[in-house]
Amino acid sequence: QVQLRESGGGLVQAGGSLRLSCAASGVTFSRYVVGWFRQAPGKEREFVAAITWSGSSTYYGDSVKGRFTISRDNAKNTVYLQMNSLKPEDTAVYYCAGGNTILILRTGGGSWGQGTQVTVSS
Repeated sequence: QVQLRESGGGLVQAGGSLRLSCAASGVTFSRYVVGWFRQAPGKEREFVAAITWSGSSTYYGDSVKGRFTISRDNAKNTVYLQMNSLKPEDTAVYYCAGGNTILILRTGGGSWGQGTQVTVSS
């Protein structure tokens, strides 16, 4: 089973940028679909973005389209989430998850990291 660890969270002003990283270990990471999800206090977990194992296909939640970009470097066993034009409503704990399909991830299956806090101030 893959182990995932997020990093790169922090405090940023509205309009700023952050890049999150999701480092994997334990299995052949390159065959996994990887997704980013977020959860704000009192809200349900929200799908943010996902990328197929080859990187040829990417998917985004409506609230982040045009602002966030997901990418992966299989040689480094790492997936990135570049977040630009951040808004206060992007404040949440961000989690990365890996699994065989996006559906598995969106239903809470697969392997999950511990999360990294992103706070956007107005």
